[in-house]
Amino acid sequence: MNVYSRFLLGLSVAGTLQLVSCSTQLTNQDQTMTNEQSTPASAPADVHSYARPAEAVAKHLDLDLTVDFDRKALTGQATYLIENKTGTNEIIFDTRNLHIEQVLLGDELEETTFELGEGNKTLGRPLIVHVRPDTKKVTIRYSTSPEAAALQWLNPQQTAGKEHPFLFTQSQAILARTWIPIQDSPGIRITYNAKVKVPQELLAVMSAENPVEKNDSGLYTFAMKQPIPSYLMALSVGDLAFREIGPQTGIYAEPATIEAAAYEFAEMDKMLHAAEKLYGKYRWDRYDLLVLPPSFPFGGMENPRLTFVTPTVLAKDRSLTSLIAHELAHSWSGNLVTNATWNDFWLNEGFTVYFERRIMEELYGKEYADMLNVLGYQDLNNTLDELGRESEDTRLKLDLEGRDPDEGLTDIAYEKGNFFLQNIERAVGRERFDAFVNNYFGTFAFQSTTTDKFLDFLRSELIRGDEALAEKINVEGWVYTPGLPADFVVPTSTRFAEVEGAFRNWQSGKPATELKTQEWSSHEWLHFIRMLPEEMTQQQMAELDKAFNFTNSGNSEVLAAWILHAIRHNYTTADQALETFLTHVGRRKFLVPLYKALIETPEGKEKALAIYAKARPNYHAVSTATLDELLK
Repeated sequence: MNVYSRFLLGLSVAGTLQLVSCSTQLTNQDQTMTNEQSTPASAPADVHSYARPAEAVAKHLDLDLTVDFDRKALTGQATYLIENKTGTNEIIFDTRNLHIEQVLLGDELEETTFELGEGNKTLGRPLIVHVRPDTKKVTIRYSTSPEAAALQWLNPQQTAGKEHPFLFTQSQAILARTWIPIQDSPGIRITYNAKVKVPQELLAVMSAENPVEKNDSGLYTFAMKQPIPSYLMALSVGDLAFREIGPQTGIYAEPATIEAAAYEFAEMDKMLHAAEKLYGKYRWDRYDLLVLPPSFPFGGMENPRLTFVTPTVLAKDRSLTSLIAHELAHSWSGNLVTNATWNDFWLNEGFTVYFERRIMEELYGKEYADMLNVLGYQDLNNTLDELGRESEDTRLKLDLEGRDPDEGLTDIAYEKGNFFLQNIERAVGRERFDAFVNNYFGTFAFQSTTTDKFLDFLRSELIRGDEALAEKINVEGWVYTPGLPADFVVPTSTRFAEVEGAFRNWQSGKPATELKTQEWSSHEWLHFIRMLPEEMTQQQMAELDKAFNFTNSGNSEVLAAWILHAIRHNYTTADQALETFLTHVGRRKFLVPLYKALIETPEGKEKALAIYAKARPNYHAVSTATLDELLK
């Protein structure tokens, strides 16, 4: 990675640039900027982007695309309003496997020369566009590859309705460059407008102002007036219906799914009001959800105005809606105040998990939020064990130079970040901490920031020279030291204590059918399953399954946890459920542990490879990138 970080500094170390296209002389343009946000000249170098925003930076994007399902390609153009800060003769965009056809300058669309520099598989290649010091507008005509990693093209059989194809994007962390030539760094924010042409029977939606019904032309227009980073660029096209939930909230889903989704997410308005009560007004106008087909690789993606969400949260009992609280919380932490580089990812996710738990506490009480904290602590411990408790990757402030930033998207950022913020809250009290967080969101709204800037803000606005308080907060132990600090406070749950009592009764010989489980939520069931011992007999597995119907559970969290035990204990009764789950669900959180468990034995690996051969076309590239390496 060193050669590419040095490339960012403008040094010619990546080899000779390959000339791809050239054309006519440049002309002077006088196009004014349409947005007021700025990227600081002192923005930290992003080792995962070739862009040099301190020299020349994009400020606004006009995107014009046609969606071609037959070719599995997007074709069109990206027109940028740019700010040339230093009078440089080039502006650099990130690309990966894009076909760049032509680059034009100004309103007169005069052709200019451009080059694609040397790159690599992860970062792609820099698109170096030759401009003049007074150039204000750059238009890039291009098309995507059918293998574009951000784009998931689904045939009708892979959808809920089985009649129409479906497309969705996933741009985080650095995949926006696979469907748009863009300055693909979280430290650079742009506003955008878009025109998207799709087949007449389908509806297009984006991370922007959206239509709520199809039109006869198949042409849709969009506007995102607030500046966003590139990883929040999002597009989806399919047979979609819309259902309003509240004045500011609604749901998009396939017609076959819309009723279930409307029931599951009926409390979206309550969540929005709870969030605003905690940390101020929602700044993005509307908050809608798009329920995607099962191949979506994440639980949710916080695209502004339109969260993309997995159908695996449709549990029919509203038991998994903390995920929606999480994605909603991103409207403040992440979307409003963004990590400037992927080394600072915990600033997005740690704040969001903390905020999510506060929303759930506001709605359902402290005991409910306590359960989420304990489950999060269990996930964190598993990640610490997997990475190694002395691994540098268990620090909050990461060093991902030379690596795919996806390697930093672990529970360290989410849960260790959350517990660090809870530690600060304990040290200063909730009222004072809430005032600080509100101040933080207000001060850095619509900006990107770094760990160092956050810590400076923490010291100036909260610690204020109080050495005893600084010692309690323990920045060094939490942010820069691997593992967990010695004074870490292990979370507890009174409701889980009752689950643990029931588990002990079962271990002592009490029949499973006699355990008092009638009022348990999915969180209690998940805690129970996670306590099951390493060694279990087939009789014990069968008894639990008969009593609680785990193998046929409609709750994805419970089912995935149970199947994990079924694999380890060779409980073949669950084999069909395992295969069905792995071939229909693309959420990486579930896939990786299940495949890892399978390949621990020769027989299991054979089964894993057979299932993967059938299931792989249903997975997004985010998932296959991990699984291809795991199963090779």
